[in-house]
Amino acid sequence: MDKRTISQTFATILTNANLRGFLDRNIYKGESKKICVPGLNCYSCPGAVGSCPIGALQAVIGGIRHKFSFYVIGIMSLFGVVFGRFICGWLCPFGFFQDLLYKIKSKKIKVNPKIDGKLKYLKYIILITFVILMPMFLTNQFGIAKPYFCEFICPAGTLEGGIPLVLLNESLRQTIGFLFNWKLLLLIALIITSIFIYRPFCRYICPLGAFYSLFNKFSFYQYSIDKNKCTGCKICSKSCHMDIKIYENPKSSDCIRCGKCKKSCPSDAIKSGFKII
Repeated sequence: MDKRTISQTFATILTNANLRGFLDRNIYKGESKKICVPGLNCYSCPGAVGSCPIGALQAVIGGIRHKFSFYVIGIMSLFGVVFGRFICGWLCPFGFFQDLLYKIKSKKIKVNPKIDGKLKYLKYIILITFVILMPMFLTNQFGIAKPYFCEFICPAGTLEGGIPLVLLNESLRQTIGFLFNWKLLLLIALIITSIFIYRPFCRYICPLGAFYSLFNKFSFYQYSIDKNKCTGCKICSKSCHMDIKIYENPKSSDCIRCGKCKKSCPSDAIKSGFKII
């Protein structure tokens, strides 16, 4: 098991360490739930010990007081400034789930570069529309909004929260309707797609990945190319599952800092680490 897999495994276990939640068949609501974890991890998972940044952001924006959440935006920005999308590659439980699916032996699909380039903007549209604007303006008579992304799209919520809670509680099984079936269909579609295409949720849908990508160019953790060593062989680009020309743009907003390019470089031209200017 390599270092990255160990990190992903540890992060997944740590953020879902409340095993008693599965025994109690309920959602943990202790003091640690006031803290946002760095990766996408459903608040409603019985094992979750912290809050999902996207869920927390929606809850505050769509709350009755309509306050700007300096804490949530602040902690997300701190994660972004320090790590960028390193979080996506090394610390996100749902990213890890997709990585495991992609390891299943199958003929992999390479998305057409033009289509891939356009679809990558979808995650920014979802961030702005479902996470910010809809909770801000589409409220009920009491001035409270639904967590639109979590309720209608998020497959991580279905996998980590919806399915376990439904399986553990007979009363919830009796209330299953269109919404749960819709979310389950989205999850199944994502699972199948993730076997053939590397991290489709991270590439095209994840609003948290969209937020962190804004910091990739200036985060403390960076990738760089030693031009004196780089031979232009493009082996790094061929090894990149996110289809990034890392030799041209080591600060790409789509790079999840997985390290595959660095390992594949025959001339050791790719460097990574924390750089504080």
